[in-house]
Amino acid sequence: MKTSIIYHSYSGNTRGVAEQIQKACDGDLIEVRSKEYSSRLTAYTIGCYRAMKGMCDRIEPEIIDVSSYDCMVIGTPVWAGRATPAINAAVAALAGCEGKRAIIYATCGKNAPETTPILKKALEARGVTVAGEFVFDRAGVRDPGRINAMIASIKATGPE
Repeated sequence: MKTSIIYHSYSGNTRGVAEQIQKACDGDLIEVRSKEYSSRLTAYTIGCYRAMKGMCDRIEPEIIDVSSYDCMVIGTPVWAGRATPAINAAVAALAGCEGKRAIIYATCGKNAPETTPILKKALEARGVTVAGEFVFDRAGVRDPGRINAMIASIKATGPE
C-alpha cells in the first residue's frame, strides 16, 4: 500500500509523529509550509485567528497530488482548537483525492475536541473517506503505544 503523510508542523511535535509513521509504513513525507508568517509571534497571533475562522494560508507545495497513493495520513497541530490554516489549505490543494481513504491526527497541548471532526468534514467534502481520527496531547506524542495504535490503523487502511 502506498501512503502519503501530509503534515504541517510548527514546533516539531506533528513532524515527529509523521516521521514515526514514515519509518513504520515506508510512506512519503509531504511537509506543508505556510508562506504567511514572518515570526513566531505572528504565526501564533495571526495564525490562531485564521485557524479559528477556518481560513487557508498560502502554502508550499501549492498543489498536493495524491492520485498515486492508496492512503493519506494528514497531521496538524492544534491552533485555537482547530487545524492550522496551512492544513486547511493543504486539504484544498489536494488533487486526485476523490475516493481515497485517510487517517487524520492532531497534536496539541491538552485537548482538541473540534479539530479532527472539522478536518474530517472538510476531507469528506472533497470525496475522501476518513477511516480513523487520532489526537495526541503532550504525553501522547511520546507514548509508543498510542502512536503504534495509529500506525496499526494506517496499515489496515487501504483502497476500498
